[in-house]
Amino acid sequence: MRESVCADDAERLIKGLLNQERTALARTITLIEDESPCAEEILKEAFRHRGNSKIVGLTGAPGVGKSSLVDNLVSIIRDEGSTVGIIAVDPSSPFTGGAILGDRVRMRSRTTDEGVFFRSLASRGHLGGLSRHTGDVVTLMDAFGFDYILIETVGTGQSEVDIMLYAHTVVVVLAPGMGDDIQAIKAGILEIGDVFCVNKADHPGADKTVSVIESMLELNKDWKWKPPVVKTVAAEQVGVEDLLEQIKSHLEYLRANDLMDKRVSRSYRASLEENIRRETVDKVLRCAIKDGVLDVMLDEMLKGKSDPVTCARELVRKYLCGKEI
Repeated sequence: MRESVCADDAERLIKGLLNQERTALARTITLIEDESPCAEEILKEAFRHRGNSKIVGLTGAPGVGKSSLVDNLVSIIRDEGSTVGIIAVDPSSPFTGGAILGDRVRMRSRTTDEGVFFRSLASRGHLGGLSRHTGDVVTLMDAFGFDYILIETVGTGQSEVDIMLYAHTVVVVLAPGMGDDIQAIKAGILEIGDVFCVNKADHPGADKTVSVIESMLELNKDWKWKPPVVKTVAAEQVGVEDLLEQIKSHLEYLRANDLMDKRVSRSYRASLEENIRRETVDKVLRCAIKDGVLDVMLDEMLKGKSDPVTCARELVRKYLCGKEI
């Protein structure tokens, strides 16, 4: 009976999603975050209808003004008549697992606009500045039919390179006076940027930050697309139109040079790898917890009778078809 109800619910939500019903999109994202069995069928069908959205990622250290930039980009995109879905990845509560920040805090404008849909996702300990369900939510928003999908990373500072796996265009946001010239060197941040944005450009040191980034970019003589550096003051809506034009230029560059399929393929691979981890790691842990095996192994490790490497191998062999991997 439960399977029948789930199938009916999935069919109804799929139909609503493809008919651009916002309630269906919101409900489906919740099912995905709750890892409901109904979500699988919806995702399978939604994947067949994706491929039309322009996916833009914004990443950078906390305090550089990513949320303000997103807010202003949304306003400009809507003024042009395009629709936009926003995914904002937030830190997780250690107690509930939910996002600490919420949409009413993050978005100040267009909150009643039917052409805008905002969703906060909890990172829940996922590394790389994203949520483990980012790829799934991108799939849903793409199938829904948004013209643009904006992804704002959690803002961890030096480990947000995963955004390049899902976005067609990555905007690296920096600000003067925050050591961003050093941040850009670290953890591949320089390499993932398609567009660089120096926000809070009215603050002292903005020109120096721009100069440092441009000098670093000059070190790479193999750029086929040389990332532009744009100055903005998001709080005063200065330079944001130029930023959007540079984003559009990069998207057009990808299309004109037959590179878009490569970016899309990369995002599909990221989603595939995430699903493989769920089907393996999560399966092993669920089974081990249900059978009480995990507690036994933890006790053995505490007593010095075993170790994490040995226990991990035993669990994999026990629960993944009994085969050595």
